Amino acid sequence: MRNKEKDAAQMAAKRQAFLDAAFELFTEKGIEAVSLDSIAQKSGFGIATLYRHFTNKASLVVDLATQKWEDYIRGYDSTVSRENKAHMTGAEYLRYYLDSFLDLYRNHREMLRFNYDLNSFLRRQEQDRGYLKPYLLVVDGLGEAFHEVYERGVRDGTLNTDISETTMFSSSFHIMLAAVTRYAVGLVYILEQGSDPETELVMLEKLLLKEYTRQP
Repeated sequence: MRNKEKDAAQMAAKRQAFLDAAFELFTEKGIEAVSLDSIAQKSGFGIATLYRHFTNKASLVVDLATQKWEDYIRGYDSTVSRENKAHMTGAEYLRYYLDSFLDLYRNHREMLRFNYDLNSFLRRQEQDRGYLKPYLLVVDGLGEAFHEVYERGVRDGTLNTDISETTMFSSSFHIMLAAVTRYAVGLVYILEQGSDPETELVMLEKLLLKEYTRQP
């Protein structure tokens, strides 16, 4: 039993080494420019070992994206205690949710750049999309988490329920993620006198809160 546990731990460590090497290379060079051979070389393990864990590049990319988002969501969720969340109004809970996008820009820009490249990479894949299931489950989980935000706002009257839950989640998710990604990637025009991306992102958050909440 001890040998089996040791073998499993070694397998997990090797798999993680491949994922860590891939993320470093992807964020440095872009997903398309990085080969599996270069990932194996950087990890310190052979290409044959890599193929024992990942059937192809697309499966590695999706597994990496799934892990990164799961880790981020878990980490952000732990920044506020369950007790404090229980005392939030629907509007406060919504702000906590929107703040996660600002946190991504402030502290995880490399992840936003990877995610931007990820979407382009996935659109170019022509194979069966079944390998996307773990990643899509993470996205579905975000919608399920938002359901609690919306339901609380319905109960306490702090959210504008003239906007449906589906519309509020979809629009807030896409608007905020697109905005922080554009700033992280450098797709925003900078005026000669300069600009403050964080100030502008906070303004965007306030505009959404004004639209989505009921003002006292």
